[in-house]
Amino acid sequence: MLRRFLLLLTIPLFWANSAHAQSASAQKEPSFQGHPLHELIADLKAAAPMTRNAAAYSIAGIGPAAAPAVPALIEALHDEQASVRFPVCVALREIGPAASAALPALEEALDDRNDDVASMAKKAITAIKGTETGPS
Repeated sequence: MLRRFLLLLTIPLFWANSAHAQSASAQKEPSFQGHPLHELIADLKAAAPMTRNAAAYSIAGIGPAAAPAVPALIEALHDEQASVRFPVCVALREIGPAASAALPALEEALDDRNDDVASMAKKAITAIKGTETGPS
C-alpha cells in the first residue's frame, strides 16, 4: 500500500520534470550554421583576427536573438583590427534596439580611424535607435 502511495506521488513529479525539460529545449540557444552563440562569443576573443571577424559576422547572422552577445561585442569594438571592428558594428546593427547598451561605444566608433568602421557604426546607431529609413 505504501509503495502504491509513493508511486502515485512520483508520477506528478515526473510529468512536471518532463514539462520543464520540454520548456527548456523550446528556449534553445541561438546558433549560426551549427555554432551556438556562446561559442561565437568566445571566438570574439580568439588570437586570430580572422576567427574574431568570422565570429562577429556569424553573430550578425543570428540577428536580434544574439542580444546576449552585446557586452562581448561592445568589448570587441575596441579590437586593434578594423577587420574585426567592422563586422562587430554589423552585428550590433543586426541585433537592433536590443543592442542599445552599445550606443556609447558606437558613438565613439564614429571617430574610428577606419572610415568603413565609422560609417558602419553610424548605420548601427541608426538601426538601434529605430530611425532606419530603408536598406543600407
